[in-house]
Amino acid sequence: MLSSTSELDVRPLTRLFRALGDETRLRIVALLSHGELCVCHIETALGLNQSTASRHLGILKAAGIVDSRRDGTWVHYAITEQDHATVAQALEVLTSAFGAERALRADHARLRRSCGPGACAS
Repeated sequence: MLSSTSELDVRPLTRLFRALGDETRLRIVALLSHGELCVCHIETALGLNQSTASRHLGILKAAGIVDSRRDGTWVHYAITEQDHATVAQALEVLTSAFGAERALRADHARLRRSCGPGACAS
């Protein structure tokens, strides 16, 4: 048995997997693994309405997995700097283990087709 001072702290891992345990949040994080996105891009790429996207992004933000920044009327999201490598590794394991690469690539392709530069212009 490990002593309390040498126990592995699994809270960050459980926080990450709890947040990724929802299909929509997993898809959002997969999109964000490619870089910062405006909320409008996430809504368009995943076919989400504003309230659904905001709810899921709020959960990811509360879990400390994503950060946000405001640019005028738009909010942009990105995976937190300290979690980026961990999230990328978790996505790689999860997508290859469950064969989800094709679906997540389709989300990213839809994002590239529908959300060009200036799509968030006020």
